[in-house]
Amino acid sequence: MNRRSFKSIVVGGLLALVLSSTNAQDSTAADWIKNPAMGNYKAYAEFKMANYEAARHIWEILAGLGNSDALFNLAILAEDGLGETQNMLKAESLYVAAANAGGFKAQYRLGMLYSGDNPNFPKDLEKARRYLNLAAAGGDKDAAARLASLDQPDRPATDYERAELLASSGKHAEAAEIYTRLSQLGDIGARTRLAWMYEAGRGVERSLEKAAELFMLSAKAGDAEAQYAIAVMYRTGKGQRMDKSESLRWLKQSAAQNYPAAIAAMAAEG
Repeated sequence: MNRRSFKSIVVGGLLALVLSSTNAQDSTAADWIKNPAMGNYKAYAEFKMANYEAARHIWEILAGLGNSDALFNLAILAEDGLGETQNMLKAESLYVAAANAGGFKAQYRLGMLYSGDNPNFPKDLEKARRYLNLAAAGGDKDAAARLASLDQPDRPATDYERAELLASSGKHAEAAEIYTRLSQLGDIGARTRLAWMYEAGRGVERSLEKAAELFMLSAKAGDAEAQYAIAVMYRTGKGQRMDKSESLRWLKQSAAQNYPAAIAAMAAEG
């Protein structure tokens, strides 16, 4: 049996298991399966409200389809211990599945974790380079920068790179301090990273309002990732008022910059 056939059987088995466990109250599961982008929207909304069990339920259904975003987000829950006991082995497995499904965020995250100094995660520079190369090939500039730093170990790391390494090593509070300083200096990427930290409560006190404020600043400055985050907020009414037309406006801007999740969501919008 080849690997592709085995993967198809595994994914099909997971989907069958999910469907068989779906109860009568879960009447929207079929809709999420038909339209994964909308399912991810719903899960993001639950995540933003710290309803981690509800978010996990949706992402597990989408993961049964091999959805890379769902697999990545399940890995985040496992890594940070959100709504469950922290489990880095589980997180690694989910990140790998997401990366192999083409998820660039998971590819970058694995590259940082494998090249960092997280005591709960195995350091493996060969794997780090493999996943960073995949992410960089897809246009991830942060992955390309990390590869360059691995190739030039004597080159001093930038403040942003130091923050990324601290975050991948589990030192979120220290990373947040650097992101905050860089954000105040106008670094758009750092501001978006800080917004995610406020949304999840990583290294800072969780604040959806602060996350929305930072995402909006970055979105207006042209950051595709932040534009997608704002689109989700407007679509779900979590962090922003519910406004589908405004959501679509930001979604189009993000998709125009080839942000994968936005492209998928635009396709789902029809």
